[in-house]
Amino acid sequence: MARTVMSLHISLRLLLLFCLEGSRRGQPGAQADEVPSASKTLVWGPGLHANIVLPARFFYIQAVDSSGRNFTTSPGEKTFEVKITSPGEHLTRIWLQVLDRKDGSFLVRYRMYSTYPEIHIHILLKNEHVTNSPFILEGPVYHEGCDCPQPSGPVWEAHMRCPDSFPQIDRDLSAFPNVDPDRIAQEIPQRFGQRQSLCHYTVKDNKVYVTTFGEHVGFRIFTDSILLSLTRKVWLPDVEFFVNLGDWPLEKRKLTDKIHPIFSWCGSNNTQDIVMPTYDLTESVLETMGRVSLDMTSVQANTGPPWAEKNATAFWRGRDSRQERLELVKLSRAHPDMIDAAFTNFFFFKHDESLYGPLVKHVSFFDFFKYKYQINIDGTVAAYRLPYLLAGDSVVLKQDSGYYEHFYNELRPWEHYIPVRADLGDLLDKIRWARSHDEEVKKIALAGQQFARNHLMGDKILCYYYKLFKQYAQLQITEPQVRQGMERVEQPTDDLFPCSCHRKRVRIALTKERCVLVYTH
Repeated sequence: MARTVMSLHISLRLLLLFCLEGSRRGQPGAQADEVPSASKTLVWGPGLHANIVLPARFFYIQAVDSSGRNFTTSPGEKTFEVKITSPGEHLTRIWLQVLDRKDGSFLVRYRMYSTYPEIHIHILLKNEHVTNSPFILEGPVYHEGCDCPQPSGPVWEAHMRCPDSFPQIDRDLSAFPNVDPDRIAQEIPQRFGQRQSLCHYTVKDNKVYVTTFGEHVGFRIFTDSILLSLTRKVWLPDVEFFVNLGDWPLEKRKLTDKIHPIFSWCGSNNTQDIVMPTYDLTESVLETMGRVSLDMTSVQANTGPPWAEKNATAFWRGRDSRQERLELVKLSRAHPDMIDAAFTNFFFFKHDESLYGPLVKHVSFFDFFKYKYQINIDGTVAAYRLPYLLAGDSVVLKQDSGYYEHFYNELRPWEHYIPVRADLGDLLDKIRWARSHDEEVKKIALAGQQFARNHLMGDKILCYYYKLFKQYAQLQITEPQVRQGMERVEQPTDDLFPCSCHRKRVRIALTKERCVLVYTH
């Protein structure tokens, strides 16, 4: 009876969710024998706007038939031809990919390696332009490497269509009525600097400075990179803060004690750290179409076979970084018809390798989506693969956890994923339930995928970082300083394709006699 009530509750919630989603997308799906219409095709996304500068720009194409019905399956990988040109340029240094999302829509991503006065995006269906094509981006259209920040933060936020707020930022910063940079510059290194790996950053006049504490500071490259990327795009407020380079969040004091603001990639229920997007997700945004192959755009084109053809087994691969992972492999051994879980590497429990081995070969992440059910289980802290699992076309069975990433609190169990007890005690029951409620589970998978598409793409990650630094800066009660021992983090140079910035920032200089406007870059 309890399970029936649970099923009914989930069905009602999902019915409401997908009625709303259906109304947003348009008419019911086109039949398989229909053909796309150039005049009805829908095109939208941030990559169609010159003022939205991303490491890899992107936009979407939705195939629609002549009756105005959206395709819900792929009309063919080569249905649309996309070309990007710049008037007066024989060749453009722009790498372009059209990714078939297999649901009737396409994600077009392109990475610019030079700045152009104007670009034209041509979208053709059987040599016919779709509606509004070519899309003209009047420039300058700056590339990722161009150091040309928008002087006004509010203008940049409006261009980026940033959300008004991020609940996690508000929640994290509520623990700090104010921040005294002078005090924390002294106290945090004394408290944490000998045992932990930290970066102490100051952004002053939109330039980045840093000093490090601890032995293992290589991961500073991720924070360096996102700060440099942001300061090329928008003028950041002067701000001074500390970043924890380790896995575990650090601030364990109670709110009633004197706590210190520490930025971390992961939070937990018993710490007060300020959570940023993980270094993994951050790098995937900065290096999309660069040195990473797994990112939030590439996953969308590699979601495996259609739902009905996926293997109805729960799948997991990883290393031995938590006791529950050992239990998962043990469960897989006992129930191979329900779970396929194995280790690809032993590090923490090497003495148990004979019990939980042998190791198996690494599996391409995209091949995970041959399976309907993806198990997400903590490692040393939160498992940083969750954004990519959600973006696929499988349902996530997520372990209850005291650790969280910057977006976890926006996820809803039974709406975006299927919850599993922390000790995995109900995992088998949840798999059995999923197998007997296939349509409901398919809808949960689709809702999780839509969450990832709406909240975890590169534009939203940049917005999150900017909002975090802006709101934190507003808490400061003393002036951020470039402290003794800090070094400048320099912007990379591109002598082959330099960019000329047209923007000027107005700084007000006060003297005893007058107020002077000084134009700076």
